[in-house]
Amino acid sequence: MEFERLVDIIDDEPVFETGFLLAGNVDPKDVILQLSRWTKAGRIYQIRRGLYALAPPYRKVKPHPFLVANRMVRGSYVSCQSALEFHGLIPEHTPTVVSATTSRPGRWKTALGDFEFRHIKTTLFSGYQSLEVGGGQTAFVASPEKALLDLVYLQPGADDESYLNELRLKNFENLDLGILQELAAKSESPKLARAARLITALAREEAEEYRTL
Repeated sequence: MEFERLVDIIDDEPVFETGFLLAGNVDPKDVILQLSRWTKAGRIYQIRRGLYALAPPYRKVKPHPFLVANRMVRGSYVSCQSALEFHGLIPEHTPTVVSATTSRPGRWKTALGDFEFRHIKTTLFSGYQSLEVGGGQTAFVASPEKALLDLVYLQPGADDESYLNELRLKNFENLDLGILQELAAKSESPKLARAARLITALAREEAEEYRTL
């Protein structure tokens, strides 16, 4: 396969898997060898085994990190600080994309960014949806409420008021406190229930401050 043919096949796909190139009368060994050569030449990026992206200037679309994370580990969704930043609930930029998965945890540094996958129980794998993340791309992202609770679940001591204050939560109008309480109750976790009460109190304090301005 010629590299120009690869570019035509990929077109505007942000990332692609090896299997995407194996349709028709092709030799899988030849495809894998070519991908290895193009990776070494800097024409494509290998994100993980079997997952690639065209490198500049050949790509037509810049892959969004959230979409890349979804494709790196199937059955995952972006959560914790990454989702909180996306929803405008924290002021800090989070350079590592954090995702929740019921599979094994792991960390990867790639040409498209740094990615971390945190393990959660199967019973907690909910509260996410497919969202537009930019450039016509979509990804599975936790709701603001679920992102907060995932962070509390995964971070030791995150149900402490001092930790929640350090997050410098903002834009509480983007947070549905009813859903937060419902998700916490459904988890049957005292830690999440305690955090939900503290977050609700913080939201009400901020609302009261605005009313008195």
